[in-house]
Amino acid sequence: MKRSLGVCYYPEHWPEAQWAEDAARMAALGLTWVRIGEFAWNRMEPEPGRFDWAWLDRAIATLGNAGLQVVLGTPTATPPRWMLNKHPDMLAVDAGGRPRGFGSRRHYCFSHRGYRAECARIVTELAQRYGHNPHVAAWQTDNEYGCHDTVLSYSDAAKHAFQDWLAQRYQSPQALNRAWGNVFWSMDYAGFDEIGLPNLTVTEANPAHTMAFRRFASDEVASFNKLQTDIIRKHSDAPIAHNYMGRITEFDHFAVGADLDIASWDAYPLGFLSDRLEVTPDHKRRFVRQGDPDFQAFHHDLYRAVGRGRWWIMEQQPGPVNWAPWNADPLPGMARLWAWEAFAHGAEAVCYFRWRQAPFAQEQMHAGLLRPDSAPAQAFDEAAQVAAELAAMPDVGTARGDVALVFDYASAWAWQTQPQGRDFDYFRLVFAFYRGLRRLGLNVDMLPPDTADLTGYRLVLAPGVATLTEPFLSALGRFEGAALIGPRSNAKTVEFATPVPLPPNLPGLDAVVARVESLPPDVPVPLEAGGNLLHWREKIEGRAEVMERASDGWPALVRAGGIHYLAGWPEDAVLDRMLIALCKAQGIGVEVLPEGLRRRDSDTHRFWFNYNPFAVEWDGVTIPAAGVHWELL
Repeated sequence: MKRSLGVCYYPEHWPEAQWAEDAARMAALGLTWVRIGEFAWNRMEPEPGRFDWAWLDRAIATLGNAGLQVVLGTPTATPPRWMLNKHPDMLAVDAGGRPRGFGSRRHYCFSHRGYRAECARIVTELAQRYGHNPHVAAWQTDNEYGCHDTVLSYSDAAKHAFQDWLAQRYQSPQALNRAWGNVFWSMDYAGFDEIGLPNLTVTEANPAHTMAFRRFASDEVASFNKLQTDIIRKHSDAPIAHNYMGRITEFDHFAVGADLDIASWDAYPLGFLSDRLEVTPDHKRRFVRQGDPDFQAFHHDLYRAVGRGRWWIMEQQPGPVNWAPWNADPLPGMARLWAWEAFAHGAEAVCYFRWRQAPFAQEQMHAGLLRPDSAPAQAFDEAAQVAAELAAMPDVGTARGDVALVFDYASAWAWQTQPQGRDFDYFRLVFAFYRGLRRLGLNVDMLPPDTADLTGYRLVLAPGVATLTEPFLSALGRFEGAALIGPRSNAKTVEFATPVPLPPNLPGLDAVVARVESLPPDVPVPLEAGGNLLHWREKIEGRAEVMERASDGWPALVRAGGIHYLAGWPEDAVLDRMLIALCKAQGIGVEVLPEGLRRRDSDTHRFWFNYNPFAVEWDGVTIPAAGVHWELL
């Protein structure tokens, strides 16, 4: 696999006389890819039906003539102002009934059919013109689906599309009433046109109604994306990507990825640490200029699964961002470390955002590889170093994981719909398990929830999966390794009812969740072997072998053969103890790593990444602060 670097560039932001110099500097830096076009609809079509392609023709030619390859973005994330004159009802509406207005980006509702037709029109024009351009080597659809809370829309367009979706799914209102349990609180519907959206209700809406709306909204994103990929493929053989974001679970990325060739994501480690992680103040202080040691790797592994092996970083943070609560400057070396960590996890390309810091508009405080005056910023030389190192490194893929971890977007919706405890969050739970695996130096593969074959793994984890699929349960029944399931797994049907037989209902496991409780952070459940369960606890009945008990006598971890069920949310020390025991039983070697030091294997090399602001010595090697070390396996 050929690894390469790239950058995001906005030729429409800069004088045309500057383009050739920029392109030459990019090539000299060692860059291969340049992403353009994803926000330029008004420059492509300044008035309805009047296109101006000449500037884009010249920009692509300038970049291509410098030896660069273009990733061309469809501009549908930023419809022009004139679009609202044509379709004033195209805006998304928030849960409080307020339209999301013009003046930034992502100002559209996925369900508006008029806007979809406009998108099909501009993508067709773009694909017809550039589908066979020799310099356009890849495509990107839209930009960051779900960013700024834009998946869920409570517009009239969404309501009518939702009613159609329900009619196709249930065929009759009577079937829907039975599936949702609408006999409760006299909520029966006589027709699909009576069904509204699950907002502005007096108290919580029926969770089955909410969950159906979440599935519908996810399907709308997938169909919106497929509209574009189908058009592009009629005119181009170049691969198609979309750039996902970190900790965005509002739609099923696996479903969107089914229509793409490459999964990519936008990695902003310092912004994410400041904005999207529940960690201690001490942890944030320690890693404020480096980012969390596991958050990036989690998404690398996730998007490798979404892309079925092919994945990129489309936007990599080079310096301070503009959107987090606090925006630190990366420690020297981090722009290099983040890139190499992505490559160690199998990335084909890492593209820095952006080439030159903009001196105007919303992102003028967002750093680039160049300052606004075109002088190199700190990450410029680090990118050059990575490019030189790439040239000397053999082209290899990432190694197969030691263990596998299931990730399910529908479970995120389920536990947002009915958390039962204020701090029960699916992403947070799965990320805690991922962290535990990384602390032990393990390579992790992510699996989608409908995985039907677990062959090749000796340990599989599936925490918090609301509804285990039949393919996965069948694979689990045949699995010869160890599986750790729970807590709160297989606890709901697809229609969001409590299943009978009661959960977890796992193959060969005589265990029933008799009662559950959510607990405040200051009310732990002590275990006989030491440590605590936190946040969530289940009381298990049955004859399964008890591996660990709570101090009040209730089982905390039970098993039958290789299938284990965990009846609560373990604190880190407890999770480490359980994972070490499981790995030892399966012959999986573990290495308890110091805080902030992480590793990942490629086919040929072992990589070490030091997220600490100080040097760490390990296995006789001193790895500097924000440093990377690799050695042949």
